[in-house]
Amino acid sequence: MSNSSYKFQKSQRTLMQRLFEAPAIGKMSPMAKIFAYTLLGVWSFFVLFPIYWVVITSFKDMTAVNQGPFYIPFVDFQPTLDAWRVQFSEDPYCTVSAIGRQLWLLVYNSAVFVVSPVIELNPMEPQICKIYLAFTNSFVISIFATGLCVLVGSMAAFALARIQYAPRFGNIMIFVLLLVVVIFTVTYYGVPWWVSSSVALALFFFLLRALRGYFKMSLRNGDILFWIISQRILPPIVVVIPLYVMFQAVGMLDTHLAIILLYAVANMPIVVWLMYDFFRNLPIELEESAQLDGATRLRIFREIVLPLTRPGLAATTLLTLVLCWNEYLFAVFLATVKVQTMPIMVSAKNTGEKGILWWEMCAIIVVMIIPVIIMAILLTRFISKGVLMGAMKG
Repeated sequence: MSNSSYKFQKSQRTLMQRLFEAPAIGKMSPMAKIFAYTLLGVWSFFVLFPIYWVVITSFKDMTAVNQGPFYIPFVDFQPTLDAWRVQFSEDPYCTVSAIGRQLWLLVYNSAVFVVSPVIELNPMEPQICKIYLAFTNSFVISIFATGLCVLVGSMAAFALARIQYAPRFGNIMIFVLLLVVVIFTVTYYGVPWWVSSSVALALFFFLLRALRGYFKMSLRNGDILFWIISQRILPPIVVVIPLYVMFQAVGMLDTHLAIILLYAVANMPIVVWLMYDFFRNLPIELEESAQLDGATRLRIFREIVLPLTRPGLAATTLLTLVLCWNEYLFAVFLATVKVQTMPIMVSAKNTGEKGILWWEMCAIIVVMIIPVIIMAILLTRFISKGVLMGAMKG
């Protein structure tokens, strides 16, 4: 067979073959590259343009915003720092020296959520920089809520992926009934919540042993997973009023602990469902080999399972962090003064006498999105692997 039948050499390929055929295995043809990069460029433009618009709007004044649209600084409009000056310079407690004296506010917020409402700590200063306070509140609440949510949710997902549960339906109903009794006694009779909860827990274990032979119907792991995700399907506005009344009854309104617990519980279904899929894709033979060597389930989870699912764990953590960082509805109801977060600061610009102050709102948004962007950049490598792991079924 002659060599002219196979045009492997570049000089033997026609122009159409060079443009539309791949030069080697694993590579794209020139036209395929042009099409792919053009499509990615257009998509990137639509994704990044809103962020660009927010950034340039923060450097506009009222005239540039109302008479726009202006797209290019120093060409369409003259940039100004008025929006940033309002947030920092006009606040006497937002100067560099004042913020320097308040640097340990982050440590204060980290400690106060642990001891509140058991111990009441006085603020370190009568007045502090509002945007700095909101930023530290959002940072502390999001970090601790994300850590608690990912820790508990990952352990729950691993348990559901590897252990078959069969809880009796009657036992669950007894627990729910006692929980309702606890809420009723705390709300209407003023019984301390820790006393009522301890008595209800003791009654639950007593009734569990006394009546366990009468309940036959049981649930399975699939039922538990569906119930978990149903909590996320429920609109938050439905439960925000009962939650407000509950936290008011136990004296936890406007506390870091209340917001952290609420954020962690609200995002728990997402963590459980995402991590459950990652754990199911792991070969169970690794865990069985470790069990034969005498490793406990906790050690297997910590030293084998978590390192293997690190990409998925990073992607889940970032998603949970973003949800906690951007949450508004729960914060606006439960955070009145001390624990106001960045989304509340943004919404405050909608209530000004001059209408919606877009330029000032965009300045706060720029400050708000910087930590999330930094976290996404640091976890990019793990996130890309996590997305691919989540797409693999086997």
